[in-house]
Amino acid sequence: MNKEVDNVDISVVIVSYNTADLIGPCLVSVSEQTGVDKEIFVVDNASMDGSAAFIAAGFADVHLIANKENRGFAVANNQAIAHCRGRYILFLNPDTVLKEDCLATALSYMEIHPEIGLAGLHILNPDGTGQDSVSRRYLSHRYTSGEISNLPGHIACVLGAAMIAPREAIISLGGFDEDYFLYGEDEDLCLRMRRRGLQIGFIEAAGVVHYHGQSERKSTSTEVWRKKIRAEHLFYRKHYRPETISRIVRAETLKTRWRLLTLKICLPFINNKGEAREKLDKYRVIHDELRRRKISKE
Repeated sequence: MNKEVDNVDISVVIVSYNTADLIGPCLVSVSEQTGVDKEIFVVDNASMDGSAAFIAAGFADVHLIANKENRGFAVANNQAIAHCRGRYILFLNPDTVLKEDCLATALSYMEIHPEIGLAGLHILNPDGTGQDSVSRRYLSHRYTSGEISNLPGHIACVLGAAMIAPREAIISLGGFDEDYFLYGEDEDLCLRMRRRGLQIGFIEAAGVVHYHGQSERKSTSTEVWRKKIRAEHLFYRKHYRPETISRIVRAETLKTRWRLLTLKICLPFINNKGEAREKLDKYRVIHDELRRRKISKE
């Protein structure tokens, strides 16, 4: 691939893992965007459902990078970044569909806001209602003691399902932190961008329908929660002081024990026992992870 920057406005980067039944509509919605010069990259992380072959056969305009093993979300994004020629890079989940004029709207916003280092697009549910796309606080922010204060802008982070950044800003950060495998990369990237003096933005007029959680639908809820909890604690270790982490772990341990106790007591009286058991599984995973971390410190 030619690495020289030419007239490409936006490089769209999608990381795929077993999403052959989802990525088609996503790629069509990107290809149909008008008003921007674009290129599309898909990095397939050794899918076992024929995703790579499906993309190669049906989407000639897509630059496909087919990994022989699942290298994780961060590494896969960085593989594509190395080839991107666009002035901006849009990181997009495969279980999304762009609304009309989404890319043109995002491009216009970024062009008139040079203070923005990364911006989230407006994430929508399939029924048109909004998903929580923006956070003004980082994980367990209330337990921190100054390590994430005095940062530019009012948005802490945006949902990683669809976010756009100047290519040069991403490269200056070294791309995604490859210590993250899945989950946590978006929050980490936003915090590092703000520490470089750039703000995080939100493009409300650029709509993206997100079929939330479809990329991980073949994993059990226990597996998903374990990945999320481990990503959270990796974020803490990278960005928070040891005394802050200790406060977080103590607070989480107390909260988790209380939730487990109340759920066990109330379970016989709860109508939706399936949902209650799922919550029990969630807090058992959190409790196990917290206990594992405590033992590893001793």
